[in-house]
Amino acid sequence: MDVEWTASQKQRLRELGVRCDEGRVFTSEAEREAEFSRAATEGQARGRRCIRDLLEAPERHPLAQLEERLSQALIGQGFTEVRTPTIISASALERMGIGPEHPLHAQVFWIDDKRCLRPMLAPNLYFLMRHLQRSARGPLRLFEVGPCFRRESRGSSHLEEFTMLNLVELAPEGDPVERLRRHIATVMDAAELPYELRDCPSEVYVSTTDVEVNGVEVASGAVGPHKLDPAHGITDPWAGVGFGLERLLLMKSGADNIKKEGRSLIYLRGVRLDI
Repeated sequence: MDVEWTASQKQRLRELGVRCDEGRVFTSEAEREAEFSRAATEGQARGRRCIRDLLEAPERHPLAQLEERLSQALIGQGFTEVRTPTIISASALERMGIGPEHPLHAQVFWIDDKRCLRPMLAPNLYFLMRHLQRSARGPLRLFEVGPCFRRESRGSSHLEEFTMLNLVELAPEGDPVERLRRHIATVMDAAELPYELRDCPSEVYVSTTDVEVNGVEVASGAVGPHKLDPAHGITDPWAGVGFGLERLLLMKSGADNIKKEGRSLIYLRGVRLDI
């Protein structure tokens, strides 16, 4: 009778970065156990070598390196970087149309009934646009990179704490849709990833232009005027897009789990520490 990998063996090999043939069969349990022991030992040894190499030649975390590369690309296009609070008000979410009945409301990490950890960067960028437009001459270009928080379902492509890069151009010169496409190209070229654009429905923006790499969504963009604008005091056209940096790293590295790319106590540069 053919014997296959157990679920726990497949999981352990994935954690160690060992690519195992999911459909492989063995003639006996003894053969399977011997092969598992060999593959796990090899993965552990490789992981320890990688950790030693990282400690002997320190460098910035890939997430920080990507943030720096994308930020410099946007600054080169005339964008100003901002840093805004991680804690936002319930009223800021309500102005985004996210009230108690909205599907996203249940995913928010609430501190109390009036404050939460931001699930997106857009509310704060709206606030800054409203105030800065009084002083800006010509297009106003802003971007922010920072953590966001959502109660996500468990899986290999979702994180509850993740890093977003959001950019927005208010009162752009020319067609907002074309400006959106240009800004997407700026970021994706800096990330060195091929991509496709797809129009999709959105629970917040009604309709978005999503950026996909090999069929995986890595960003979502929209243009205004939009029905959300009046609540924020915005009347000019705009183009904006938000990128998930861990998703970009996941597509870049080809890793099998996004947890290897984000903030972690278990992984360092994709190498599991409890080996």
